[in-house]
Amino acid sequence: MKFSIGEFSRITALSIKSLRLYHEKGLLVPAEVDTSSGYRFYDEKNYEVAKSIKILKEYEFSLAEIKEILAECDDEADILAHLQKKLQTIRNEISRYKEISCSIELTIQAERESAMKTDVKFEIEEKELDIMLIAGYRMQGKYDEAGEGFKLLGKKFGRFINGKPLTLYFDCEYKEEDADFETCFPVRKGKKIDGISVRELKGGKAVTLIHQGPYENLSDSYKKLFSYIHEKGYKTILPTREVYLKGPGMIFKGNANNYLTEIQIFLSA
Repeated sequence: MKFSIGEFSRITALSIKSLRLYHEKGLLVPAEVDTSSGYRFYDEKNYEVAKSIKILKEYEFSLAEIKEILAECDDEADILAHLQKKLQTIRNEISRYKEISCSIELTIQAERESAMKTDVKFEIEEKELDIMLIAGYRMQGKYDEAGEGFKLLGKKFGRFINGKPLTLYFDCEYKEEDADFETCFPVRKGKKIDGISVRELKGGKAVTLIHQGPYENLSDSYKKLFSYIHEKGYKTILPTREVYLKGPGMIFKGNANNYLTEIQIFLSA
């Protein structure tokens, strides 16, 4: 028995548009096509194929994957390997989205905390900083080139990032052209790749101050820190750190007067 495309659409709960698309893609070729009118007619075998297509689409198989499966498999036993592969893909996606969700939550939390600190008067602190796992990209050049380093790190380690960006400065002086610095992100895990180092960054005792305002005005906060260090008779070690608690967003640059940068100068034991 042959069914018209309209009848077959009602029987299978597939739209005529879908049936035409499946025909064009070679997934569901009608049992007969009238050469004069172009009308499509379907039979019992087409019905079984249509049921298979619907089930596989529910399992999120693409049309290309469905076509491959229909060409290779004759029964449910044959399809087992394809189902196992799809199951693993779905599990990997679930894991990836959990990591992304965690990163988004951390970003939201950090932004809310930064917003609450905007009107706070910041004071110099002495504190013990913990060891952290970082991904770092060492650079030599101008300080304003650091953005390229952060972009590279974000591209390679985006879903593993779990903290605020920071820069390590290895020079004891200001340099205009050949500054030695390393752009970094705290990460949950990762391996060295494309010149990016993944390692534990040492902790220790540091004198710190949160600077509020544009990066161009950081010198005022550095002056306060070094004055404090000299008054206390402390000796310092490199590298110095800048942690960018609040800066330009991914979409909007924001108000530079609200940027928050924590300067961390480490003390020798």
